[in-house]
Amino acid sequence: MALTKKGEFWYGTTSGDIQAELRSYSIANRHEAVRFATSKCDCGCRHFALQTDEEAGVAIRTCTDCGQEHLMGDSAEHLEEAMPETHECVCENEVFELVSGVSVHEGTHDVRWCYIACRCVECSLVGVFADWKCEAGDAAAFLAKV
Repeated sequence: MALTKKGEFWYGTTSGDIQAELRSYSIANRHEAVRFATSKCDCGCRHFALQTDEEAGVAIRTCTDCGQEHLMGDSAEHLEEAMPETHECVCENEVFELVSGVSVHEGTHDVRWCYIACRCVECSLVGVFADWKCEAGDAAAFLAKV
């Protein structure tokens, strides 16, 4: 793991770097992420296009190999009111490695806040691209669907 800062952005080389940036961001947000999961398609690919609507609490990842769309976490429950927008890196690339993290309510395993962090596969920029308050129940079940 080697997060390095270039200008105003952080860059990394591994999913561990993504998780480190997510954790740092979540601490600054006062809802520290304590559970994490890396996205992986059924086909084995780990690179995705990402669409989110933070207001609705919806995230959709699309596999760059097989094209399968996957509603992340509890997004299926909120899709009707969502207007997801595609994420783009500062280098204009739209393909990312994704790590999701959640904070939980004290003394429980219930999700309190959701974060989605990305690493651009072109320039290696690392950052949290979406986060929202989330009352999704059990953290393990939620993260199993990212």
